[in-house]
Amino acid sequence: MSAALQLYEQLTEAPDDKTRARLIAEAFDVLEARFPQIGDLATQGHVRESELRLQQGVEQVRGELRESELRLQKEIEQIRAELKLDIAQLHAELKLDIAQLRAEVERTKTDLLKWIVPLMFAQVAAIAALVKLL
Repeated sequence: MSAALQLYEQLTEAPDDKTRARLIAEAFDVLEARFPQIGDLATQGHVRESELRLQQGVEQVRGELRESELRLQKEIEQIRAELKLDIAQLHAELKLDIAQLRAEVERTKTDLLKWIVPLMFAQVAAIAALVKLL
């Protein structure tokens, strides 16, 4: 016999209201003992509500990720532009340094020729003088 039918029979056989109330309270006790976490059970509505909250949370996180991605892309582009500018400046400085080095090499070459040519004539004259003396 099911518990509901048994409770019905006990209620109909009970002599007074006080006994009926005690039987109902005992039935609730038995029910709570059988299902101690009945308050924790989720209904379909609870599940749908949780699912909607989770979907909203996921969409919010996706939006934040998109914002972060866009911000990072902007920062990357800014850094690339700065690096291009820095590279262009370094390239210009290197060209200037190379031009200065070439000019200095040219001056040094000219200075060496100024000294070497007269020294060569002096050596020729010194050798000619030595040959005459001998």
